[in-house]
Amino acid sequence: MNILIYLVAAAIVGWAASEIMKDRSSLLMNIIVGIVGAFLAGYFLSPIFNVGTINDAVNIPTMLVTLLGAIIVIALVHLVRRRV
Repeated sequence: MNILIYLVAAAIVGWAASEIMKDRSSLLMNIIVGIVGAFLAGYFLSPIFNVGTINDAVNIPTMLVTLLGAIIVIALVHLVRRRV
């Protein structure tokens, strides 16, 4: 059951990040962006803000940190696409 909650939370975070960044993506890409954003946020942003990610628990602060990580992932993808 935890994996289902994790995937739903990742999909919500990925969708919100794609809406903020004006990037239209499929459901699968939103989930991938949410998961990668969670790992990126856990590695770089969690020590800065002293908040976990959706890997730890699903609540408002962790969703916001994961959202910030997902936005960074989308920005990096846009940067790489522009250079290639």
